[in-house]
Amino acid sequence: MMVLVVGAGRVGSAVAKSSLAAGHTVSVLDEDPLSHERLDAGQPTSWEDAGGRFTVGTAIEIDALLAAGVEEADVFIAATRGDNTNLLVAQIAQKRFGCDHVIVRVLDPARSDWYAEQGLHTICAVKLGIAMFEKAITDIAAT
Repeated sequence: MMVLVVGAGRVGSAVAKSSLAAGHTVSVLDEDPLSHERLDAGQPTSWEDAGGRFTVGTAIEIDALLAAGVEEADVFIAATRGDNTNLLVAQIAQKRFGCDHVIVRVLDPARSDWYAEQGLHTICAVKLGIAMFEKAITDIAAT
């Protein structure tokens, strides 16, 4: 399976590395060439020697998405630090390139819910954090 990860920050690089370790073909797109260091960190070989692909480019540019392999992607993950960028490129991957499996990181819980209703698979760390805090409070109150 080919996984395209847009954004090589802490989340994107960790998902890319675990996907590659699981035997998937993985391509990463990031506008910062230095973000490549996260992909190499803690690895016995370089990202490319391990079979990964890295493209420097801006996620909202069609040419960069094409260079990163959007047309080959079975799974498209938008994991930049910006909700607007993630939501835009996720819709491009889904609507323009027909990628069936699009997963998008969204920080704003309200936007996450709305875009999920529109058919995007959203992951919202803020919602998960809220739920964990609420459960911790409930657990403490029960003791």
